[in-house]
Amino acid sequence: MIVRTILVVDDSPTDRHIISSILIQNGYQVDIAESGEEGVAKIKEINPDLILMDVVMPGMNGYQATRLIARDSATAHIPVILCTTKDQPTDKIWGLRQGAQDYITKPVVAAELLQKIANLN
Repeated sequence: MIVRTILVVDDSPTDRHIISSILIQNGYQVDIAESGEEGVAKIKEINPDLILMDVVMPGMNGYQATRLIARDSATAHIPVILCTTKDQPTDKIWGLRQGAQDYITKPVVAAELLQKIANLN
């Protein structure tokens, strides 16, 4: 699979800007969603190659959104990397159990993020 289009789902304007900047500077097309609900809705519109999903968001959190994506036959093929401040081993295990392919903690290190994306190709 070749990753070209990435949906960044994060309620923090600062984190959306940082992550989007890293991705755009490295040739990816980026779309944005500001909540779990918006992210789940946008996925069906834009059909991204990858989703970077924050966990801690008001309303539908990233675990819930990831679970919906992974269980929907229309979106289950799209990999999700959780991108969050939650850094406990149990957080990662729970995220992977919800259907995420990988997990990265904030603050995001560009090289680590780009390597995780490259690992999907």
